[in-house]
Amino acid sequence: MTEVLLNILGVVFLWCTIEYCLRHQTAESLDDASLVPFADDPEVARRVEAATGKRINAVAPEEPKPGWGKIEI
Repeated sequence: MTEVLLNILGVVFLWCTIEYCLRHQTAESLDDASLVPFADDPEVARRVEAATGKRINAVAPEEPKPGWGKIEI
């Protein structure tokens, strides 16, 4: 009985914690956050935009500077 009560309290605590952390988030901000993983690859961003119809602010990855590469040790 004690284990069941502790499990229920754990789930309630987890739910309350998540609600507290997300209290200032809007549906739009959460939707934008879900598209962040695609922002660094313009080709993938275009495919996701075509599939979902949502705008992704893609940025091209930074090109390596001369002399910045793999170092042989």
